[in-house]
Amino acid sequence: MIASIHGTVIAVSSSRAVIDVQGVGYAVAIAPRIAQSLRVGEQTRLHTALIVREDDMSLYGFADELELGLFDLLRSVSGVGPKSALGVLGAMTPDEAARAITDGDDAPFRRVSGIGPKTAKLIVVSLSGRIAPPSAAAQPSVTTAPANDSDGAARTALAAALTGLGWPERTAVATATAVVESARADVGDGAPLPGLSALLRTALAELGPAGGRS
Repeated sequence: MIASIHGTVIAVSSSRAVIDVQGVGYAVAIAPRIAQSLRVGEQTRLHTALIVREDDMSLYGFADELELGLFDLLRSVSGVGPKSALGVLGAMTPDEAARAITDGDDAPFRRVSGIGPKTAKLIVVSLSGRIAPPSAAAQPSVTTAPANDSDGAARTALAAALTGLGWPERTAVATATAVVESARADVGDGAPLPGLSALLRTALAELGPAGGRS
């Protein structure tokens, strides 16, 4: 795994930089904001994520661990690939993304090329509770729901998330009830339930392919 890269910028465009490291040029996909800060001939250090696929190996570069952490979180959402995740970082800062997720506002994500309304909604729902509010921490963090969240509130929030993703209300309510009851049995009485994002992943796994929607 290539965690970071340090070398001389030998080429840069709005979406890619080539960094020379001891005579080897590494092509790194970057957001326009980073491209604007790079100068040919100057030294730079980028935090990186190496994405390996069957027919491709791509290196993505970031200014700091905060951007890299958000990139990884975004890619954990169903339907969000590395290019779309990088597109989010090109459209907003990590603080702006965290604020939108914390506020439940999917509009900024809908404006990103390649992200449709349902995927934008899924980003907000899936990452709610997993990313700290902008002023609360230096980087995205995973949390669980507060201990005083009631099972009823969890069912309501989960059902609302499922209906927002296009599932019929009756299906959403029944699935939310079953998932929350199962989670309660797993953690025991008095213990906090998993966060909404974890409950949603379980619900989506149980519901199966999107063909079940009406």
